[in-house]
Amino acid sequence: MNYTQGNEIEKTRRAKKNMMLFGLISLSMSFAGLTSAYIISKERPDWLSGFELPQAFFISLAIIILSSLTFMLAKTAIKNEDNSKGMLFLIATFVLGIVFVYLQFLGFSQIIENGYYFTGSESSITTSFIYLVVLLHLAHITVGLICILVVIYNHYKLKYVKGNTLGVELAATFWHFVDILWIYLFLFLYFT
Repeated sequence: MNYTQGNEIEKTRRAKKNMMLFGLISLSMSFAGLTSAYIISKERPDWLSGFELPQAFFISLAIIILSSLTFMLAKTAIKNEDNSKGMLFLIATFVLGIVFVYLQFLGFSQIIENGYYFTGSESSITTSFIYLVVLLHLAHITVGLICILVVIYNHYKLKYVKGNTLGVELAATFWHFVDILWIYLFLFLYFT
């Protein structure tokens, strides 16, 4: 395929999708580096053995998977120009994202209730790593929630018509990425 061919709209779409791809690759590498550092740090003598993830993280896993499903349904509805169904699924995705964030902070409080601290003299390298990784992921979830709000606003203004759904596609790709990233992080933290 010749990437210099096509009209300006096609070239712009390709460029924006490629920029998204490069961004996701760099985010993946950042989290790969953090998880590698986590593995190496497990050899430290002050590493906590027997640390268990809080119950709220398990529930948040189900919520984030459900939010990916609702975003897929929203994207399909918008592409089919079923505006009311698209809006319903977009709002559901946003609400599920907020619930996910709430559950992450609930998980932090459950960790603290169990006597593990993230910073200070009573903290450990184990909990500091978990705190760092989860907070970085939450920062990306926040960006995803902002993207969803922009998509909701644009959809309300009927900007996604006649196949012009690039904004929805890019936001959905990012949201699915942060969802998959949480699944990876959860499984990584659970099994290592």
